[in-house]
Amino acid sequence: MKNIIGIRFKKLGKIYFFNPKGLKVKKGDKVIVETSQGEEFAEVLIPNRYVEDDKIVAPLKTVLRMATDKDIKRFEECRRIEIEAFKICQKKIKEHKLDMTLTEIECKFDNSKILFYFTAVGRIDFRDLVRDLAAIYKTRIELRQIGVRDEVKRIGGNGVCGRELCCCSFLSDFETVSIKMAKEQNISLNPSKISGNCGRLMCCLKYENEVYEEKLNRLPNVGAIVKTEDGEGEVDNIEILKERIRVKIKNEDGFTYKKYDVKDVKIIKDAAKEQLNEEEIENRRELEELEKLEQEDKRNASSEV
Repeated sequence: MKNIIGIRFKKLGKIYFFNPKGLKVKKGDKVIVETSQGEEFAEVLIPNRYVEDDKIVAPLKTVLRMATDKDIKRFEECRRIEIEAFKICQKKIKEHKLDMTLTEIECKFDNSKILFYFTAVGRIDFRDLVRDLAAIYKTRIELRQIGVRDEVKRIGGNGVCGRELCCCSFLSDFETVSIKMAKEQNISLNPSKISGNCGRLMCCLKYENEVYEEKLNRLPNVGAIVKTEDGEGEVDNIEILKERIRVKIKNEDGFTYKKYDVKDVKIIKDAAKEQLNEEEIENRRELEELEKLEQEDKRNASSEV
């Protein structure tokens, strides 16, 4: 068990574990920590606690001290430099006629460098811009190109739900979102309805995906043949969250449609799932054959020795 604290450097940044080195802190405290890029100003999110060794990525960086009034003034000075540098950099971008959009500036606490984040289509030759900025600030200048998701996270805004964007309020990492998630949730595949402010698939498609996957495993696919209290029929529609299906049953007058809870029907044939099972069996068979070949190679190698 190790004593750790959780800190973050930005409002919506990741939470990192640090070794408090005997310091007792509480949530909201400001501390100075050691990083690979020098000293940094950070805020405590998780106060002292003990965690298992296997849950920590070693080695842990250390907390140097509680932030003093001098440290807080330096932090506030960095924020003023960032505001000023943003205006100057935008002016220089126009002078050099560069096709890029400045999004954020980060001034390091120890004044080792200033980072300029921007978006652009393709590569940009910003060497002259870097020279101009270095001449003004007399420190190391770095320009970093970021994606549209990071840009929107820094700019902020509201989603179609009317609330503040998830990436601007609580998301610290961007998780992979796929079009398959929208299909499984029976959401319209209209790009304007499943895309966020960044133009990419909405992050919220990920939130309920596990629930949908779990329920879909219990539900028959559209087109499956099922047995109901009214006879055999074909699944015509699925209500995933309610775990209900609509079945098309043939009768003398044509077809009738009726809804049933999935627990009240018996699946006779589901071609889609059978096909999936066959693929899984084939994959398992190939893996078993590979394992046998590996074992034979090991036996041959040991016999040669």
